[in-house]
This record gives sequence, structure tokens and C-alpha cells, in this order.
Amino acid sequence: MKTTPFTQKHISLGAKMAEFAGYNMPISYTGINDEHAAVRNNAGVFDVSHMGEFIVKGEHALDLIQRVTTNDASKLSNGKAQYSCLTNNDGGIVDDLIVYCIDENKVYMLVVNASNIEKDWNWISSHNTKNAELQNISERTCLLAIQGPNACKILQQLTDIDIMNLKYYTFVKGKFAGVDNVLISATGYTGSGGVEIYFDDKDDAANKVWEAIFEAGKAQGIKPIGLGARDTLRLEMGFCLYGNDIDDTTSPLEGGLGWITKLNKETPFTAKEIIELQKAKGIKRKLVGFVMIDRGIPRHDYVIKDIAGNAIGKVTSGTQAPSLNKAIGMGYVATEHAALDSEIYIDIRNTLVKAKVVKAPFA
Repeated sequence: MKTTPFTQKHISLGAKMAEFAGYNMPISYTGINDEHAAVRNNAGVFDVSHMGEFIVKGEHALDLIQRVTTNDASKLSNGKAQYSCLTNNDGGIVDDLIVYCIDENKVYMLVVNASNIEKDWNWISSHNTKNAELQNISERTCLLAIQGPNACKILQQLTDIDIMNLKYYTFVKGKFAGVDNVLISATGYTGSGGVEIYFDDKDDAANKVWEAIFEAGKAQGIKPIGLGARDTLRLEMGFCLYGNDIDDTTSPLEGGLGWITKLNKETPFTAKEIIELQKAKGIKRKLVGFVMIDRGIPRHDYVIKDIAGNAIGKVTSGTQAPSLNKAIGMGYVATEHAALDSEIYIDIRNTLVKAKVVKAPFA
């Protein structure tokens, strides 16, 4: 298994470790519910250095990004970021990602999912017909997500950059914890505020930044957080997880990502015509959020049925939501069963357990 620059710190802190996307990653330290509450109510630190980062540079950088992503990156100016996705030739989702505009029309950073680094790199490279400069900086890039309502207050002690007033999906670059050229981004996967910080793994930077964050947050009670709580936090917000809720077989429209699918942008993206046809004809299935009415916890791949016991879809994500004290989930259902307040039934060990379609976020 691969490691991140923080792996030994996780082990020394007693984290429960497991393989994720080929990396030895912390799943939990003190327990998922405890860590979940720490982020919702205070602040927590996630090591997400396993994520992938690509630099796209040159006069054809924007053209390449426009052709492979569904959102309109031409709207980005320096210091702005954008959620988007890559589509394949059939209109499915190669990956979801964030596009960072570092130097308008010239330099961008794409942040992709850890499990898809090689796949995404090959896909983007195959469309690079105008020879934009591509750099895969994933192996040398550290990424920490410091999330929670008190996260920015804690981190402000470590930099002269104003991060307390950083707007959502914007970023700045500068010195942080004595380390130069750190990118601080008001993005995150938890819905609880905070930032993500990117920096090169050189000159003991990883150790300096980690130690500085925990020293600055000691009095506030900042905690390290594992991927288990990351999953429950994102699910409470209704955020998609690639490989569960979206994948190569699901279109952006089916996955509820029509808002990042700009069919009218000047440069068409891959399989635009297929998605236009889906929009015109209507989709046959739709990703919905649901809460359990009867007792039971939905799990990935459980069959969703109607009251007569007919299969109408599948659960993609599900959990007992720590902030809500009730079970929630997401799944694809036939469009006629996707309206808000529709009653659906999750097949849990051959028992139909009632649930109701609701609008995300759950929290």
C-alpha cells in the first residue's frame, strides 16, 4: 500500500488504519460518531493527501479543460474554484473534480479522486490534442482538510492571509505555518465550513504544518479525523461519493449534477449531444435522498422496491446519521418514484422497510 507523508502520525495516534484507493489511510481514531461531532461542532483535521492533483498550463489549457469538463471554466478568474465532472463517450461520469484557476487562461489545477488518478490522467491526456502542458503533481502534494465552525479561527493564527473572510470556492496562496506557497481553499466535503490546504512535500513541510495546526488548536480541542466520519459528514450534506453515488454508468443529469452541466457553453464537452438528448427526452432514473421511516439502516447495493415489492432501484450510500439520530441514504430510483415525499421501501434482509424521499442536505 502507498502511504502519505502523515501515515506514521496516524499510526502513532492509534488510528484504525485500512486500505483506501491503494493507500494506508486512517478510518477512525476515537470513533466515527465522536469525530463526526467534533467537525460539526468544533474543528477536525483530515489527511486527504491521497487525492490527485494535475496542473494544466499554456495557451491551450482552458480549451482542454472546457472540452473534458461539463462546467464552464471560462467563468473562472484568478483565485476562484469550480466543482465539475469529466464525462466519457457514453455520457457517464469519469470522475468529479474541482478546477482551480491559478492564472486565468494560463494555469489551472485539477483535483481528482484518489481512486481515479491514473484513469483521469489517461483520459485527459487522450484529449490533449493541442498539447497543453500537463503535470501530475499528486505524489508530491500534501493535502489537509481542516473542517468545522472553528477551523478558520484556529488556522488564522498561522498565517497573515485573511482566511476568516475567504468566500466559498475561492482560494489564496501564501505563507502558512512558516511554509511558503501554500494554497488555502475554502472548499470541503463536510458542510461545516473550514478550508483545505495544499503544499509541496519538501523540507519537512508536512511535519511543520501538521504540528503547527495541532499546537494552534490544542486549547480549542482540535482533533484528527478519519475517513469514516468524512463519509458520514458528506452523506448528511447529500454530497456524492464517486464509485458509490456516481460512476462511469451514471450521467450528470441522473446524478443530480445538472447544475454543473453547461450545455450552452461555447466549447462543447465530451458526449454533450447524449446529455442534451437525455434532457430533451427525460431521464429514466434519478439519484434521490431518503430518510428511513421504519427502523433499519440502508447499505450500499440494497435493493429499493415499491409497496408491491417490485424492484425500482438500488441504494448507493446509507448510514445512521450521527447529527440526526436517524438513518438516511441515497440511491437511484425510477423517475416516477423520485418525487419528494414518495414512499419507497428498502429490502433489508428480505424485509421491506419504509423510507421517504427527501431533499438534500439532510442536516
